[in-house]
Amino acid sequence: MAIDHSRAATSDWHRRAACVGQDPEIFFPLADTLAPGADAQAALAVCRRCPVLLACRSWAISHGEDAGIWGATTAAQRRAVHRAAVESGAPR
Repeated sequence: MAIDHSRAATSDWHRRAACVGQDPEIFFPLADTLAPGADAQAALAVCRRCPVLLACRSWAISHGEDAGIWGATTAAQRRAVHRAAVESGAPR
Protein backbone atom coordinates (compact mmCIF):
# COMPACT_ATOMS: atom_id res chain seq x y z
CA MET A 1 0.00 0.00 0.00
CA ALA A 2 1.47 3.34 -1.06
CA ILE A 3 1.45 6.26 1.36
CA ASP A 4 0.31 9.62 0.06
CA HIS A 5 3.09 11.77 1.55
CA SER A 6 1.56 15.05 0.40
CA ARG A 7 -1.61 14.30 2.35
CA ALA A 8 0.38 13.12 5.37
CA ALA A 9 2.39 16.35 5.31
CA THR A 10 -0.73 18.49 5.41
CA SER A 11 -2.55 16.41 7.99
CA ASP A 12 0.26 16.24 10.54
CA TRP A 13 1.18 19.93 10.59
CA HIS A 14 -0.04 20.23 14.19
CA ARG A 15 2.74 17.92 15.40
CA ARG A 16 5.37 20.28 13.99
CA ALA A 17 3.78 23.46 15.34
CA ALA A 18 5.79 25.80 17.54
CA CYS A 19 2.92 25.88 20.03
CA VAL A 20 3.31 22.22 20.98
CA GLY A 21 4.14 22.19 24.68
CA GLN A 22 3.19 25.85 25.20
CA ASP A 23 0.58 26.93 27.71
CA PRO A 24 -2.70 26.76 25.74
CA GLU A 25 -4.10 29.70 27.71
CA ILE A 26 -1.91 32.17 25.82
CA PHE A 27 -3.67 31.23 22.58
CA PHE A 28 -7.08 32.13 23.95
CA PRO A 29 -6.88 35.75 25.10
CA LEU A 30 -10.02 37.37 26.46
CA ALA A 31 -10.26 40.02 23.75
CA ASP A 32 -11.18 39.01 20.21
CA THR A 33 -10.32 41.96 18.05
CA LEU A 34 -8.96 42.56 14.58
CA ALA A 35 -5.87 44.17 16.15
CA PRO A 36 -4.81 41.90 19.01
CA GLY A 37 -3.65 43.66 22.13
CA ALA A 38 -1.01 42.86 24.70
CA ASP A 39 -2.91 39.78 25.87
CA ALA A 40 -2.28 38.09 22.50
CA GLN A 41 1.37 39.09 22.06
CA ALA A 42 2.80 35.91 23.62
CA ALA A 43 0.77 33.72 21.24
CA LEU A 44 1.67 35.85 18.24
CA ALA A 45 5.37 35.61 19.11
CA VAL A 46 5.10 31.80 19.10
CA CYS A 47 3.17 31.83 15.83
CA ARG A 48 5.68 34.08 14.08
CA ARG A 49 8.45 31.51 14.60
CA CYS A 50 6.29 28.55 13.63
CA PRO A 51 7.28 26.44 10.61
CA VAL A 52 3.64 25.53 9.91
CA LEU A 53 2.02 28.94 10.41
CA LEU A 54 0.25 28.93 7.02
CA ALA A 55 -1.07 25.37 7.40
CA CYS A 56 -2.40 26.27 10.85
CA ARG A 57 -4.07 29.43 9.58
CA SER A 58 -5.58 27.64 6.58
CA TRP A 59 -6.91 24.86 8.77
CA ALA A 60 -8.51 27.31 11.20
CA ILE A 61 -10.17 29.25 8.38
CA SER A 62 -11.42 26.18 6.54
CA HIS A 63 -12.75 24.60 9.74
CA GLY A 64 -14.42 27.78 11.01
CA GLU A 65 -12.34 27.85 14.20
CA ASP A 66 -13.99 30.70 16.04
CA ALA A 67 -11.84 31.02 19.14
CA GLY A 68 -8.23 31.73 19.91
CA ILE A 69 -5.12 32.60 17.98
CA TRP A 70 -4.39 30.24 15.07
CA GLY A 71 -1.68 30.91 12.49
CA ALA A 72 -1.06 34.37 13.95
CA THR A 73 -4.68 35.43 13.39
CA THR A 74 -7.55 36.17 15.72
CA ALA A 75 -11.02 34.71 15.20
CA ALA A 76 -12.19 38.10 13.91
CA GLN A 77 -9.35 38.19 11.37
CA ARG A 78 -10.17 34.66 10.20
CA ARG A 79 -13.84 35.57 9.81
CA ALA A 80 -12.81 38.56 7.70
CA VAL A 81 -10.58 36.37 5.50
CA HIS A 82 -13.37 33.81 5.10
CA ARG A 83 -15.92 36.53 4.25
CA ALA A 84 -13.59 38.06 1.67
CA ALA A 85 -12.99 34.66 0.07
CA VAL A 86 -16.72 33.92 -0.11
CA GLU A 87 -17.47 37.35 -1.57
CA SER A 88 -14.77 36.99 -4.21
CA GLY A 89 -15.76 33.42 -5.05
CA ALA A 90 -12.27 32.15 -4.18
CA PRO A 91 -11.94 28.50 -3.13
CA ARG A 92 -11.68 28.00 0.62
